[in-house]
Amino acid sequence: MSFSPMLSKLSLFAATVLVAAAAVGAAHAQSATEIQLSYKDKKFDPAEISAPANTPIVIKLKNLDAKAMEFESKTLKVEKVVAGSTDATINVRAQKPGRYEFFDEYNEKVARGALVVK
Repeated sequence: MSFSPMLSKLSLFAATVLVAAAAVGAAHAQSATEIQLSYKDKKFDPAEISAPANTPIVIKLKNLDAKAMEFESKTLKVEKVVAGSTDATINVRAQKPGRYEFFDEYNEKVARGALVVK
């Protein structure tokens, strides 16, 4: 009994699955909405950002302060420490329409913003 034809069919199937998975991943990455956000003097600029519903979101955050800050959102389920004078990328899963609050955990009472998903 020869396993060679079965093995090459299995290899072809595996290769097809890998190519399809890569294409889906690339399409997913391309469809993300990118948002620019900066942080300085305990304030987000802009304080309110928006994105379309059901689309992954990439927030490009520039910390213009010399001190570190921590971007956090309980409703978006993200948090990231951003060192002073550096940039960070924050990936957010696709969201349903709504208002999602975020803040700097180190200055929670004053450093607040919101993502509005439409």
